[in-house]
Amino acid sequence: MSHVIEVDYQFPAGVDAVRQAQAIAIGQTAGSWDARFQHREAQLRGHLAELRDIRSLPTGRQLATIAFPAENVDGRMGSLLTMIFGKYSLAGPAKVMAIRLPVDYGQACRFGLAGIRKKLHVAERPLVMAIFKPALGLSAEDHAEILAEVAMAGLDIIKDDEILPDLPSAATLARWEACAPIIEARRDRTGRDLLYAMNLSGDARQVQELARQLVTRGANALLLNVLAYGFPMLEALAADPEVNVPIFAHPALAGAWCAAPDHGFAYPALLGTVMAYAGADAVLYPAHYGSLPFPEADEQGIVQALRARGVAPVPSAGVHPGMLGAILKDYGKDVILNAGTGIMDHPMGPASGVLAFHEGLERWQEGASCQLSDLPAGPLRAAVEKWGNA
Repeated sequence: MSHVIEVDYQFPAGVDAVRQAQAIAIGQTAGSWDARFQHREAQLRGHLAELRDIRSLPTGRQLATIAFPAENVDGRMGSLLTMIFGKYSLAGPAKVMAIRLPVDYGQACRFGLAGIRKKLHVAERPLVMAIFKPALGLSAEDHAEILAEVAMAGLDIIKDDEILPDLPSAATLARWEACAPIIEARRDRTGRDLLYAMNLSGDARQVQELARQLVTRGANALLLNVLAYGFPMLEALAADPEVNVPIFAHPALAGAWCAAPDHGFAYPALLGTVMAYAGADAVLYPAHYGSLPFPEADEQGIVQALRARGVAPVPSAGVHPGMLGAILKDYGKDVILNAGTGIMDHPMGPASGVLAFHEGLERWQEGASCQLSDLPAGPLRAAVEKWGNA
């Protein structure tokens, strides 16, 4: 493994960035020592980080680059995050903007976009993903009815809403047992699988046990709220030989980690770099043209970091068929299109929501316009009439 981990820290105007960067380089590594350890000074100095660069930004902020010895950490996200920002995150305004890790650091994804495509036998177009809606209040049988409606329309992936835990009214294992026959029937009819990313919940032991039980029963994908349940949980699942299915990482709580201008992490560092090095196969995040306010530059940074590790980018939050032109211009074919209400609330029904995406993808492949005035009657036109174009 390479011997250096580089981290960029942003400090607001008025902060002595040199002093604070040096405090990180020393305080987040070996710290100081007195005469008792002079005989081991060379060894201790080998654990100190180094301030390599500091520069002013047009905003008046300053950006400092610190290089940490990779030998200070154990190759996992927990020790990495503790080293680069643990106690210092309490010291005042500073934001981690970028993390550059050795290529062999952490946990590589087992599937990524290429592996998900292979499972689905879809190579030449974006993948279409839906979300069960309503998020709460459905029974296991309700989930099966919804799945039956969209499965034969050509859906590639469906996921639980991240809000839905393992509730008695719709227990996770019961949801799978109800939905598994629908997926099997789709496979028998079309020769193609449909992934159902099932939401994991519980304490750490329960999460891993639930994942194993699901996969033993035939479940083919999982969903984890990584920031709520922890990067070590993601790493454990991604390395578990009994959990050999794609893991979709949800960004719940990311705003609490990233949205403040002078605190926390930049979105690309957290939802891009750290997720990709912790073993996620696909990562959800807000599309900048969607229903949540999200900077386009952050979205591009996330995508770049994910693709560098083969992880599938999944733009989400308010995605609907009228956005296809904008999304495909930005992403090309290597993307998973994740739509909740954009499929489930289609005016002609959820199956037509799926068909609207496929109609739009066919027009994109043919170079045809998706503007309302150019669309014939059908699912895509109905979707654009309801939601418009991005």
